[in-house]
Amino acid sequence: MLKPYLTASLVSSTIISGIVLSSYLVSADDIIDQININVPISCSMSGVGVNSHNSNVYNGIYTSDIGTTTIDVFCNDGEGFSIYAIGFTGDQYSGDDHTKLIGASTNEKIVTGTATATGNPDVSNWAMKLSTTTSPTPAYPITIVNSFNNYHIVPDTYTKVATRTSATDIGQNATGSELTTTYAAYISKTQSADTYTGKVKYTLVHPANETPLQPQVATSGCINYFPNGSGVVGTMGCQSVSASNTSKTLLASNFSRTGYGFAGWSDAFDYATNANAHLYGPQEDITFTAGQYTGTNNGLALYAVWVESAGSLQDSSKVATICGTGANALTTAPTDGTANLSSVSALTDQRDNQTYAIAKLADGNCWMIENLRLESTNSDNSTGALAQGYGTTSIYGNFGGLADAESSNFVDSATANSLYYSGTQSGTASININASNHPGYRMPRYNNSNTSSRASNPTSNSAAIYSYGNYYTWSAAIANTANYTSGDHDSTSICPSGWKLPLSYSSTEGKSYSALSTSLGGPENGNTANSSSTPTGTVTSKIFRSFPNNFLYPGQFTYSSTYNRGVYGYYWTSSAYTDDRSYGLGLNSSTVYPGNYVSHKYEGQSIRCVVGL
Repeated sequence: MLKPYLTASLVSSTIISGIVLSSYLVSADDIIDQININVPISCSMSGVGVNSHNSNVYNGIYTSDIGTTTIDVFCNDGEGFSIYAIGFTGDQYSGDDHTKLIGASTNEKIVTGTATATGNPDVSNWAMKLSTTTSPTPAYPITIVNSFNNYHIVPDTYTKVATRTSATDIGQNATGSELTTTYAAYISKTQSADTYTGKVKYTLVHPANETPLQPQVATSGCINYFPNGSGVVGTMGCQSVSASNTSKTLLASNFSRTGYGFAGWSDAFDYATNANAHLYGPQEDITFTAGQYTGTNNGLALYAVWVESAGSLQDSSKVATICGTGANALTTAPTDGTANLSSVSALTDQRDNQTYAIAKLADGNCWMIENLRLESTNSDNSTGALAQGYGTTSIYGNFGGLADAESSNFVDSATANSLYYSGTQSGTASININASNHPGYRMPRYNNSNTSSRASNPTSNSAAIYSYGNYYTWSAAIANTANYTSGDHDSTSICPSGWKLPLSYSSTEGKSYSALSTSLGGPENGNTANSSSTPTGTVTSKIFRSFPNNFLYPGQFTYSSTYNRGVYGYYWTSSAYTDDRSYGLGLNSSTVYPGNYVSHKYEGQSIRCVVGL
């Protein structure tokens, strides 16, 4: 960081002419001018001579050094970088034809091998080799690994082929690191005449110990969910698909990744660069043909979509940039389910370092597209250091509505609690954290860093799945234990500073579930709470659960158990209906009540926050 300073000096004024005059201090105001220079990590890879690997090879002949591609890497990551390679045919990374050269008019393949006739001269095979510059000695040498400095079997999974454990220069006239790649082939005497083609994909990752995203094979009769990244916590089982099934509601995520928000599922592991990738909400309904996923090696592989944190949820400048209308702002997601990652980002809550995916939805507002997971401890509550009142000037605010996590106050630590209700059923929903609270009012905490509270291997949406988030009473949601009567009470909330709870269907402000529903193509609904004549229908429900809206079915918590878990979603608004009930969003597979569903204040429900700027 450069810090130039302008300072004033002490100046004495004297005249020596037989008389000594007193000294005067001439002062000036200090000016401190600070410059901040951010040097981001930047790594890139380029190739010259790509796809120049063409050769005529006659039967019984071995040919090496078929074409040459030069690969240049420029990377200032101090922890270095690695290059991985994988062979494939067409656009497929798996299956019987994986890594084999395939002819245009014949089923005879040329398999991957060492490109020699040794051992079996009747089998055609092909191989790859990497090399580095040796003369002149490179300033930033790269190391070839796993014997790829000689002709080597083309890998059928991502395999590290080269690495460097420190940075290169990336500026003007930079040399970076350089290596070349080439191929060899042996053609047996019986190989049919044809043109055979295949591909090798090279992927740059950094730091050097990072691994790239990889294709996976799903089990027949299953939808398999893959973590798709390093440092991911959690597991997920097989969601069964029968031969007669033509649709499924996808499973919510049981995965978490520090510093990343979960934005949904994709049918492509390389969704960020794959133009053909489809993105799905965590519990979106998908359709397919009968038997499509029950054939041999023909299940459906879905991959977690991760978005790295771009900063703090409480950083108003960052939020204004991301959620604004400038060149660096998110695009508004369309309503037809074709949204891409340009409408999605992620930000981290300063209170507990949980990262949430956010998106600019169809109403033009930025929303969290994950359920709130905020937790607390007794010490946090006593100082007010953790929770946040919306609209306050403090970064953290004051609110003591969350109870001690994993403490001796609870009978079962495996279902430890984030808050519990101590009032009467129909009265004020007050919150406290005393050990004398009746355990029947515990609110279970399924989402925390302790894996004992996470479902071990969920295979259905009724399981305790991580992304359902924590449950909060309405008083906890608005960060106030007072007995509010009807009307909007959005001056405080449990949401981060700068964010707020949505309002009810009757509010005139646009940050509401009804306004979002209208933007997604559903009606705002009538004036009767819970009326069967006013909710939106099946189409709107699917849109609410599609990417990037991502609403879920966490169910609800009352007394000592959840209900409708996996089949219904309940989300608080900041609007009270009466002294003991409040409005919320309610949805299942056929119905959406966008802000006019009424529940008792003491029930534990989910929370989504919308930007309040």
